[in-house]
Amino acid sequence: MIENNIFIDNINGKKTSRPPVWFMRQAGRILPSYLELKKKYSFDELMQDKSLAAKVTLLPINDLGVDAGILFSDILVIPKALGLELEFTITGPKFNNALNHKIDMKNLNFDPTKLVYIYDNIKEIKSQKPDSPLIGFCGGPLTTLLFMFRRNEAKKDFTDVIKLFYKEKKKCLSIMEMITEASIEYVKNQINSGIDCFQLFETYCGIIPEEMYTEIVLPFSKKILNVAMEKNCKTIFFPKNYNFGLKQINKGICDYTSIDWQIPLETARTLLDKNVGIQGNMDPRLFFSDKKYIENYLTSLKRFGEKNNNWIFNLGHGFIPGIDVNNVRFVVDWVKSTNWNR
Repeated sequence: MIENNIFIDNINGKKTSRPPVWFMRQAGRILPSYLELKKKYSFDELMQDKSLAAKVTLLPINDLGVDAGILFSDILVIPKALGLELEFTITGPKFNNALNHKIDMKNLNFDPTKLVYIYDNIKEIKSQKPDSPLIGFCGGPLTTLLFMFRRNEAKKDFTDVIKLFYKEKKKCLSIMEMITEASIEYVKNQINSGIDCFQLFETYCGIIPEEMYTEIVLPFSKKILNVAMEKNCKTIFFPKNYNFGLKQINKGICDYTSIDWQIPLETARTLLDKNVGIQGNMDPRLFFSDKKYIENYLTSLKRFGEKNNNWIFNLGHGFIPGIDVNNVRFVVDWVKSTNWNR
């Protein structure tokens, strides 16, 4: 266990002088140092080489001063381990043998060896910076399922997949069960390799009604998160656009819940179980504003931060390409230098 670290202390329930700060998608997209690496290496090359993966994971700690790193990887490594042929193109990921309307599952078989390189990456990161918290992750069952139908990287919506979800619910549930079992194995090995915290990204939680997600998907998500909790690894759940479904989340599901920018922190706090910590929820588009506007926004959060110790400062979604890195540094410095009156 890392000692005397603000992220680790906070997520373990200790009172901290300020909220810890890190950002989703912080390991790429906006850092000049990362963009330089992208000129030399493909996304897949950066993931597959442990020294490069470690370097990218640690860049935000060194370049931005954030309090934790998140593993440089992708949620689609699970479908790849299940037998889909993953390709990262310039415009986005796709599967050359993606699932189609027939939802044929006979070729889906979990091969755990396809994930071993990620565990080597984790060990390399921890060997380089043992005192920096490392967050591991995987995609939520519904989000992962949706991407498994993507054959064309240019088509970003999941309208056709959701139609199939309603039409072939039983088959979709069977695939989500496979995703869940593979994810459980993945999470266990991430923890064994050295991650300090685990986050489950259910980015497309809000693509179906809250009641439906709660009834048929949340049990899968809970199962994945509980495995981490059973191994004494702290957990963060990000059910984007779950809205009033947040009232379904309690300490039996996760330690912290990450909140998207479409619901106020105060509202989310009243919906969530009081024993569950909260993370989020700055709108990443605010980084395109001037520093005065950003500072006014941050000042408006001060009251919430004074009252709520169990809060991690983060975004309501990941970084957007084109954000000025200087504005990001400004936010990190502001959070770290402000007196939060705790």
